[in-house]
Amino acid sequence: MKMQKLGAMALLGAGLLVFAGCKSAPPLSQQDAMQMVQAKYNQAPPEPVSFVISDLGMRKGIVAKYWIETKKYPNGYWADFKMTPEGLKVIKLSSGGDTIQWHPESSSDKSFVVAASTIPTVLHKAKDISDLQDMGDGLKTATYAESDVLDPLPSGLKDIIQDPSNKISTKRTATFNLVDGAWKLQSIQ
Repeated sequence: MKMQKLGAMALLGAGLLVFAGCKSAPPLSQQDAMQMVQAKYNQAPPEPVSFVISDLGMRKGIVAKYWIETKKYPNGYWADFKMTPEGLKVIKLSSGGDTIQWHPESSSDKSFVVAASTIPTVLHKAKDISDLQDMGDGLKTATYAESDVLDPLPSGLKDIIQDPSNKISTKRTATFNLVDGAWKLQSIQ
């Protein structure tokens, strides 16, 4: 009987050792996840901001003295605008050159835009991270909004970029994986 008790205690002790050796994954908070994503953005080189210039953006660009009208067409709604030296410092037209050819379909066409990008470069910022989703196998995901940090840009350029025609944030998904007992950022899509 003593041997059976001793054997049972040995098995129980071995079981406790097994359970004590199994550690659960450490928690991953939204704040920790956001910090990992932002650290990744902070390590990346700054990039130009791609945007479109709408009718409202054209008017804002005139006020900011980024371009001036050089030609008005007989139909009354077409015009050509030459970029000023100040405009050439901050805006690159996707079509190249230094002239905006404003040629909408009609005088009421509010969908006509001109594609451009900034010459000054900016970093990205992560914000509004969602609850983390456990995907199993040591993986978690979270969605968040990626936006451009526009603070370093001149106010006239920020006004054009923040026009409702431009999408100023993008929804992204970050994937985190458990590596050697610690959470790491695996990818951003």
